[in-house]
Amino acid sequence: MTENSTGRPRAAAGVLGAATVAMGLIAGVFYIFACAVMPSLARSDDRVFIEVMGNINDVIQNPVFFLSFLGALVLTAVSAWQSRRSPHRRWVWAALAAYVLAFLVTTAVNVPLNDRLADAGDPARIADPAAVRERFEDTWVAWNVVRALLSTAALACLARALHLHRGAYPSAYLASAAGSRASR
Repeated sequence: MTENSTGRPRAAAGVLGAATVAMGLIAGVFYIFACAVMPSLARSDDRVFIEVMGNINDVIQNPVFFLSFLGALVLTAVSAWQSRRSPHRRWVWAALAAYVLAFLVTTAVNVPLNDRLADAGDPARIADPAAVRERFEDTWVAWNVVRALLSTAALACLARALHLHRGAYPSAYLASAAGSRASR
């Protein structure tokens, strides 16, 4: 691990920063679904709802999304390991715990619901689209709110850890500049 003149591991700061960015992206995805996408789709008829959700579920499975979805987990886990002796470690471990729960909600509830919706077939050919929607919408929306709250809590914990990390290792440049004539 590379260190600067104050002894602060730069790699650890970079990983913590990257984890915070990835978590912010994921929290934002879940948030926008809770605040805009699902309320908008709630206004749609059953066939449109099923078709659009199917399209979203197909399109969201892409490398960019998976990079942040899995990256938030991996980067937070690496940061938790790197911070195990740091004063901010509890914040990183709390973030990891919250995001692991959000990740589990996604894989245990939301993804299986998405799969069942896809298994219903072409929305134009579904005999009872209202029943398909009924088995999907309320449960999916409720658990999305849970994962939005968990990932937002994880983001807040990582932001706090990043703030404490910076405060624990002040910049050598700023410390030297504070005592110089030029800074007065």
